[in-house]
Amino acid sequence: MTDDAPLLRVAAQASAVALLSIALYRLFLAPLARIPGPALSALTRLPLILREFTGRRSAWIHNLHVKYGPVVRVAPNEVSFATREAAKEIYTSGGSGYDKTSFYKLFEHFDTPNIFSTLDRGTHADVKKRFAERYNKTHIVRPEVTAVVQEHVDAFVDKCAENAGHSIDIYLLLHCFALNGITRHMFHPHGLHSLTDPRDFAMMEELTYPMLLKEQYFRYYFPSLARFLGKTIGFGKLRTDGLSSVRYVLDTVRSAPVSLHTLLEKLRLYEAHDADLKLAASECMDHLVAGLDTTGDALCFLMYHISLPASQPLQDRLRAELRSNPAAALDDLPYLDALVKEGLRVFCPVPMALPHLVPAGGSTVDGVALPGGTIVSCQPYTLHRLDTRVFPDPDAFVPDRWLDAEGAAERNGLFFAFAAGGRGCIGKDFALFEMKLLLRDVYSAYRTRVTPDMTASMEMDDQVVSARPKGQKCLLVFEKL
Repeated sequence: MTDDAPLLRVAAQASAVALLSIALYRLFLAPLARIPGPALSALTRLPLILREFTGRRSAWIHNLHVKYGPVVRVAPNEVSFATREAAKEIYTSGGSGYDKTSFYKLFEHFDTPNIFSTLDRGTHADVKKRFAERYNKTHIVRPEVTAVVQEHVDAFVDKCAENAGHSIDIYLLLHCFALNGITRHMFHPHGLHSLTDPRDFAMMEELTYPMLLKEQYFRYYFPSLARFLGKTIGFGKLRTDGLSSVRYVLDTVRSAPVSLHTLLEKLRLYEAHDADLKLAASECMDHLVAGLDTTGDALCFLMYHISLPASQPLQDRLRAELRSNPAAALDDLPYLDALVKEGLRVFCPVPMALPHLVPAGGSTVDGVALPGGTIVSCQPYTLHRLDTRVFPDPDAFVPDRWLDAEGAAERNGLFFAFAAGGRGCIGKDFALFEMKLLLRDVYSAYRTRVTPDMTASMEMDDQVVSARPKGQKCLLVFEKL
C-alpha cells in the first residue's frame, strides 16, 4: 500500500496539472476565449447540459444574450448569436448555410435519415428536390389540395359548434386538427380523422403527451450507453417507438393507394432508390411529428392569447376585417397576417437554437473569427426579442408592428419562426395556410374567451427543439355570433 503512495501522488499531481492546463487554455488561449460569456461555460459544457435536461435551455441562453450581448460563448466549443448577419451566414450562406451537427440524428425514424436529420447540405439538397414541390404555395392553392384543408377546418369548426357556450380544451382539438391536416396532405384519402374517430384520437394522444426530453438528450450525449440501456431496460426510446402511429405510417407508405396530389405519391416515384420505402416512411414520420407539434402549439398559444379579456379588441379588429372582405384571399387580409406573424414571433413553436458546424478551415460569423468544428447557432426566441430597436417592447403582443412599412426589412430579417435558407422549414406555406384558414373561419362566426376554470399553465415549455404549453391544456368557450 505504502509502495504505491508515491505513484498515486504523482498521478494526482499530473492530473491536476493537466486539468489546470486545459482550464487555462479554454479561459485565456483558445480561439473562443475572447468571446463573452460565463467563465464556467468556457470551462465545461455542464451548465448548458443542465439547462437542456431541465427544459430551460432557451430561457437560459436568452438571459445570457441580455447580459453579454448578441454573441455569447455557451460552452467550450459552442457560440450563440442573435443578429441578422449571423443568421444569414450560418443558415443561408451558399444557399443552405453550414452543415448540421450530429444533434439532428435524434430525428431519424426507422434507423433511416430524412430531410431534417440529414447533416450535410449537399445530400439535403438532393433529398429536398424529390418532394419540395408538394409544399410550394403554387401546389397548396390547387383546388384539390385546398379542399382537403378546408374539410378538416370544417371538422374543427363543427366540433366548436357542438360545444358552443361550454368549456372546451382546444389544446386537444388543435392537435387533432394539425394531425389530420398533415396526414391528409401526405396520404389522402388515408389521412386521420382524430376529431371524430376514437382510434385516431388515441393516436393523437400518444404522440402529443409523452415527456421524453431527458431521454432524447441522453441519447445525444451518451449514444452508446443509450443503445445498451434501450436493449436491456427500454430506456432512451424514440418518441414514436412502439406507437400505433408507427404501424400506421409504415402500412400506409407501403401499401395504401393515395391521391396524385399527395406527398407520398411524390416519394414513391423514387422507389427504385428506396426498395422497402423506409426512406419514404422516415420522411413521412418526420413530417407527421413536425406538423402535429408546430401547427397545433402555435395555434393554441395564439388563440389563448387573443381570448384573454385584454385581447378582445384584437378579435374585434380581426372580425371587422373578415366581415369587410368576405371573398378576399387569405393573402389579402393584412390584419390576419399580422396577427399570425406576431403569434409566431412571441410564441414561436420552435424557439430553440438550431446548431450547425463551422466548416473545416474556419469561418467568420458577423465579424467573429471561428475555427472549424465550432458549434454555432441562433435561437428564434432571442432573435425575436433582443434588438429592441427592431422590436420595441419585445414581449408585448402587438400585431400592428407588422403593418408598419417603416422597419419592415429589419423585422422580416430577424423573423425566424421557420428558420431560413435552403434548410428552412419546408412546410412553412402549408402551415400558414392551415392557420389562416382556421382562424378566418372560427373568428368569422365565433368569439372566444378563456374560461374561469382555466388554471393550466400556458408558459412555454422547452422540448428538444419545440415548445408547448406547460400545462398541456387550454380551456376556451366559443360564443356564436
